[in-house]
Amino acid sequence: MIGKPTIERLKDWARSVKRDVIALWLAARDPRVPWYAKAIAAVVAAYALSPIDLIPDFVPVLGYLDDLLIVPLGILLAVKLIPEPVMMDLRAKSLEQRKPTSKGGLVAIVLIWLAAIALAIWLVWPIGANGGG
Repeated sequence: MIGKPTIERLKDWARSVKRDVIALWLAARDPRVPWYAKAIAAVVAAYALSPIDLIPDFVPVLGYLDDLLIVPLGILLAVKLIPEPVMMDLRAKSLEQRKPTSKGGLVAIVLIWLAAIALAIWLVWPIGANGGG
């Protein structure tokens, strides 16, 4: 059985992930953040704040892969690229910020899914008995 300290550590980790996602959303708009860090922060925050996932949670194992691996690794990369004093300031500001939503992330994920569906249809659609036209 999992002890209380482990559960508390997991809750603290989840809170820090939420805080850092909002801090990255702020970082993408902060002039003190280098452009390359802004780009990564924007992508990570847009994906994490998007109301839908690239891999839906109902897909066994892979559905939670983005929540447990992709988002935290993206956060880790973006945080490493942002100067530490700036990140500390953004983390403090994120605690006062209401959780934003990402319409851009939603649009990007929908477009990726549509492109994947179109590609799948194109690959499996029968071309014809004579191999073309």
